Amino acid sequence: MTNADTDASNASLPSREFFERGDLTFGVVGLGYVGLPLAIEVAGSGIRTIGFDVVPAVVDGVNQGRSHIQDVPGASVSKMREEGLLEATAEMARLAECDVISICVPTPLGKTRDPDISYILQAGQAIADTLRPGQLIVLESTTYPGTTREVLLPLFEERGLEVGREFFLCFSPERVDPGNEVWQTRNTPKVLGGITPACVAAGEAAYRRFIDTIVPVSSPEAAELVKILENTFRAVNIALVNETAQIADRLGVDIWEVIEAAATKPFGFMKFTPGPGLGGHCIPVDPHYLSWKMRTLDFRTRFIELASEINAEMPRFVVQKVREALNAGRKAVNGSRILILGVAYKPNIDDVRESPAIDILHELEREGADVRYHDPYVPEVRDQGTIWRGVELNDETMAWADLVVLVTDHRDFDLEWIFDRSPVLVDSRNATGGIANVRGEGQPQRWIVKTGTTPSAGTGEEQ
Repeated sequence: MTNADTDASNASLPSREFFERGDLTFGVVGLGYVGLPLAIEVAGSGIRTIGFDVVPAVVDGVNQGRSHIQDVPGASVSKMREEGLLEATAEMARLAECDVISICVPTPLGKTRDPDISYILQAGQAIADTLRPGQLIVLESTTYPGTTREVLLPLFEERGLEVGREFFLCFSPERVDPGNEVWQTRNTPKVLGGITPACVAAGEAAYRRFIDTIVPVSSPEAAELVKILENTFRAVNIALVNETAQIADRLGVDIWEVIEAAATKPFGFMKFTPGPGLGGHCIPVDPHYLSWKMRTLDFRTRFIELASEINAEMPRFVVQKVREALNAGRKAVNGSRILILGVAYKPNIDDVRESPAIDILHELEREGADVRYHDPYVPEVRDQGTIWRGVELNDETMAWADLVVLVTDHRDFDLEWIFDRSPVLVDSRNATGGIANVRGEGQPQRWIVKTGTTPSAGTGEEQ
């Protein structure tokens, strides 16, 4: 680039005022659980938005006004399409049209629990191929500290542009909580760290147009570590309460009674509850990004590794409760008919990523059980070559079952109906604990909240 070229490009560079009030085109790379809600929020603020995705069905669906994400109503997509504020494309060359580009691609773990940043690399290369002066790029995908500076920045600098002057680069971690009806994209505070102060200024100016609160930090590394700290905090505390639940079980103490009593302390205690294990795209995955990074620096993240080990044991703990419940009725797991209620990783959503229910399904089938499941949000589950299809939840299904396991406590479930019709109920969430207490059941095994004998075929009633 000649001096004349540099002067000309500098003259055309957008100012902070352009990002604050200018006629922006905003690009979102990856239209999944993070990208589509972001694209809808941006478009809803009146900014022209282009969504990029490599899946033709996703692109076609958005362009036809449909949503493939549970938290995004189809009506919202249709409205933005009708107003000409949103479109989707698989043509990465159109990234050149965008003044701001947000990268919202998946960051899974490999089989050895090493970070798989291949999607970030692909997105980064596509942006680098079309990078022009004045663009702001923001990585939102969760990753290890150093990714923005060490992976993306060199790709963009190869274009001969100077960061902080000719283009701007930030990291701003996504904080999506699927199924949360209170905290959405706009009202969830957004952390943002840039390579230079000018990058932060550009990022703040652009994102304030559709986010209520921006929290600037000193660097991309700080912002990257914020996200991992948030989810590691949850993973470690969940592991603590899961281990305490196993301790309480050995002691014959009701863990939920203990937690509720501890939660009355007005300071120094935060309530976490035990369950069948961790699931979702964040908490079981994100801490391992930090573990991997620190291994490269010869540092062992002991809390993270221990928490992961404890949480991974919980599906087996639930299966053990199933064994105990069946044994009490002189039955074995082998040959028993077991109904799983809920396979999503958390209530009221359709996401089964890393769901502990899948581990429970596999384990029970390995032990010879005839296993079926019902989930109002998940009609089918595919994992490791196995396909399970959900069944209806009705009197016939409940009469079929020797034992019911409540794994995910969806609000759609009529808990009293489930309690009344379950011959034996293993409740991993204590969702029916209050009913059990009123009915005087659930003693002494607190995870098995209802015991009984196997019902007669087709009656649905206890003998």
